[in-house]
Amino acid sequence: MNRQLNADFLYQVFALLVAVVLVHAVYVGIIRPSADAQLAAQAALQAAGGDVVTERTLAIVIRDFEQEACFILLLWALAIMGLKAYRTREEQRMLSLNLVEVAEGTSVLPQDAREYARAIEALPAAQQDYLLPRALSNALQRFASTQSIPAVSEAVREQCDIEADRLDSELSMVRYISWAIPSIGFIGTVRGIGDALGQAYKAVEGDISGVTVSLGVAFNSTFVALVLSIIIMFALHQLQLSQERLVLSTQRYIDRKLLRHLTVPTP
Repeated sequence: MNRQLNADFLYQVFALLVAVVLVHAVYVGIIRPSADAQLAAQAALQAAGGDVVTERTLAIVIRDFEQEACFILLLWALAIMGLKAYRTREEQRMLSLNLVEVAEGTSVLPQDAREYARAIEALPAAQQDYLLPRALSNALQRFASTQSIPAVSEAVREQCDIEADRLDSELSMVRYISWAIPSIGFIGTVRGIGDALGQAYKAVEGDISGVTVSLGVAFNSTFVALVLSIIIMFALHQLQLSQERLVLSTQRYIDRKLLRHLTVPTP
């Protein structure tokens, strides 16, 4: 488990670095040069006294630093959720395996628990850390030691509840990112409004170009941040749904494959 936590931390750091490099490269090479060229053309046309129709192209909408930071956080959150989704899918595949081969009509006695646990112990070490093998192994050990079917059922439920809490806690970073993106958007809004107020004297003199650009920063940053937060929250809810289904399917698997076959000999 500690090895997995260290691997997750290194993966998150690496994913953040990759997101920073990719997004910044796109901004420096494509987004900002295109937006600056469009704004310069509009400013030149306005200075020449021509009719200017301000176009809010994609490059202009996402050109500022706040939007860049939001896209970096978006890619980082998607990378983290992608890893969680991959692991959830791998664990769901375990549900298609017959890890406890109990024939229909066969009873499993406490002294048989060790025999049935050998198939689980033969799995690769990585698969033994999955929820289903851990819950089955815990159930068989509890049945062998307590010889109580209610104790086994309680052990399975506790194991699944602990796993559900663990999966939920591992998404705390994604929840933080989903909160941070709108906050960064609001920072851009405050910055844009502040710049607009600082150039109010130019608007009084008839030059409103600076005010309009600053207000564009304010509204664009909020718009982009809210759109990206919607994307993250949708992906997060889909991931949580798949994880909850994994836990419930594991409980049903153990009930169907093991618990209904357990039998305690009468004294």
